[in-house]
Amino acid sequence: MSVTAVPLQPVKGSYKLWIWLGVLAAAAIAFALAWSGTRTPVSSHLDADGFLAWHKSQPGIQTTASGLQYQVIEAGSGATPADQDGVVLEIRGVLRSGKEFQPKTPMRFQVGQPMIPGFTEGVKLMKKGARYRFWLPPKLGYGAEGGQQNELSDQVLIFDVNMQELVPAAVIRQMMQQQGGVPQGAGEPAGQ
Repeated sequence: MSVTAVPLQPVKGSYKLWIWLGVLAAAAIAFALAWSGTRTPVSSHLDADGFLAWHKSQPGIQTTASGLQYQVIEAGSGATPADQDGVVLEIRGVLRSGKEFQPKTPMRFQVGQPMIPGFTEGVKLMKKGARYRFWLPPKLGYGAEGGQQNELSDQVLIFDVNMQELVPAAVIRQMMQQQGGVPQGAGEPAGQ
């Protein structure tokens, strides 16, 4: 039995060029598709609880017992604020989508005054000069406000917070006494 051999013609140089260009184009397209797939993070498809469960395992994220998640960007120095202390902050609030609901703005408030719970809890962790990012679950954000529902009630709120000043409660009382706004001894426990 004999095998008939069919001679193969050599591949022309121009065909080799087209083959290599096709391989390179396929590799570039595959790389582009893989890269574009990483641009939309998996976390964007999760509901608030799913996102927070995923997010707490990310590097640098700390979670409090209440569920507040925060990241220390700059630690600051000195004492942390207590109830009745005054703080001067610069804040900016966004949603997970990146939509801004609170433009970057200065803010002054006295710790312990009515505020969304997660925000107050986060501020109490900070020191003067600190910069933090907070992720508030709905139950610590606007979802904590019982009867009032709005478009932010079921959203994770993300705040960038810079603590510029911390004024102790004693200094605030003294300033108010000097201005005649608070009688001597007001706000102090009895027997002092």
